[in-house]
Amino acid sequence: MAAPWHPATRVAFRFCVVYVGLFCLTFAQIVFVYAGILTRWLPPDAVIWQMTRIATVLTWVGRHVFGVDAVLHLDSNSGDQAVIWIMVFTYAVLAAVATLIWSVLDRRRREYTRLHAWFLVFVRLSLAGQMLFYGIAKVIPTQMPPPPLAALLRPFGDLSPASVLWLQVGSSQPYEIALGAVEVVAGLLLFVGRTATLGALLSAMSMAQVFLLNMSYDVPVKILSLHLLLLSLILLAPQARRLADVLVRQRPTEPTTQPPLFADARSNRIASAVVALLGVWVLLGCLAEGVTAWRDYGGGREKPELYGIWEVGRFTAGGAEVPPLTTDATRWQRVVFDDVGVLTYQRMDGTLVDEQVTWDRDRHTITLPARQETLRYERSDPDRLRLDGMLDGRQVSMSLERRGPDSFELRSRGFHWIQDYPHFA
Repeated sequence: MAAPWHPATRVAFRFCVVYVGLFCLTFAQIVFVYAGILTRWLPPDAVIWQMTRIATVLTWVGRHVFGVDAVLHLDSNSGDQAVIWIMVFTYAVLAAVATLIWSVLDRRRREYTRLHAWFLVFVRLSLAGQMLFYGIAKVIPTQMPPPPLAALLRPFGDLSPASVLWLQVGSSQPYEIALGAVEVVAGLLLFVGRTATLGALLSAMSMAQVFLLNMSYDVPVKILSLHLLLLSLILLAPQARRLADVLVRQRPTEPTTQPPLFADARSNRIASAVVALLGVWVLLGCLAEGVTAWRDYGGGREKPELYGIWEVGRFTAGGAEVPPLTTDATRWQRVVFDDVGVLTYQRMDGTLVDEQVTWDRDRHTITLPARQETLRYERSDPDRLRLDGMLDGRQVSMSLERRGPDSFELRSRGFHWIQDYPHFA
């Protein structure tokens, strides 16, 4: 017979079951990752379908409790929207009320050994899926891709803290891949009962760093990273004494084990196999998604014909040459071709402007639909370009020279074992 739990432990367990269950089952992508390779055939908003179902309730809570109009922005990738903070508050209140009712109705129960075993498996699956999801996005470096060409032209002081972090990690793919490898290993270990504690330890260390970075650089994934850290600590809580004996007190201890889900060994072996197979399924799904992302917007994406940064030399408008004055708001200083559907030009004051474009390679034209204007391009050699057409209602002509991305110190510096002096230029 299982030993009775401390009353405070029983209350805390009831609260965790309700709150963690609500959060993990409804927060975007935690359950969605288990769709595996099927995700590519699901609608784009399938990842947040649970949140769209409860958005009306959360908006009502925001308006009547906090006096704010909080709505779920479907076009946003932010995980820290006001409506999501309200969701966390709402779940905490619901969990507290449910804990009170549960404690009254089930006051004679002295332990939850079997339910605890199932809860730990649920937490392991919720955490493991996210570790694989974010880990693969770094191992196949698409979460933080290399700095886009336009970012090389942007003054450092104009970057947001989040952009600084993203560009810093993306500037070193070996570093990003190493970060992702730790998360992948942690996720895989969580799918196996015997290694789940080690997986939770790696997850806790990784998520502590991620949460600190999100807080320090104002990255809008604070809610999720905090909860993934909490999930790691929930998994480690039953092993806290054993870990303290080994790591702190330097005492021998018995092996860490996961509580069994069933009374018979055969059923437990089947359950362990199912959990491991889920891990394989999620891994395959994340790999497929990572490869697709690499081809769509990562390093393997299609690049435009005129890919590169082009310095504008001679610029004429209406038949007259326009001098390169920083006070001129219409003259272009540089043109960047990085994505197939986007042209970025830099004004003389340094401002970067994105324009959606369509290409006609046969006619050698670039159309700017928002302006309803077209530029014709002529490339005399790989590093020289001429653009002619209409801009702002004026007939313009530009002569451009390509500047290779590797001419920037960030791209060309490379790695050095020997440095007689530090290089921070």
